[in-house]
Amino acid sequence: MYCFDKSRRLLNKSDYDCVFNESRKIITPNFVVLYKKNVLGHARLGLALSKKSISKAHDRNRVKRLLRETFRTASLPAFDIIILAKLGAFKRQHSLTVAKLGELWDNLCEK
Repeated sequence: MYCFDKSRRLLNKSDYDCVFNESRKIITPNFVVLYKKNVLGHARLGLALSKKSISKAHDRNRVKRLLRETFRTASLPAFDIIILAKLGAFKRQHSLTVAKLGELWDNLCEK
């Protein structure tokens, strides 16, 4: 079952701090992805999209929905993942962004 319930999210500060302190990094034109292996047996996602990088709230919410949906449909190994948006991120078309995210999740599966 592919769902995005609370067990698939990074929820508290200690989870985020652990990933920030002990992570590896993948840098793409739109975002920075920090990831770290976990022992839970499934991947968890955390998002850090700032107002500085994506100024309009409706754009930030759209990007979050897109990231969550592509994460939910991907079958990833047990990683804790944080996505940070770069300045001016996601000004592309929706289909191009989905394709790039698919490549990103495939890249993480190879790690």
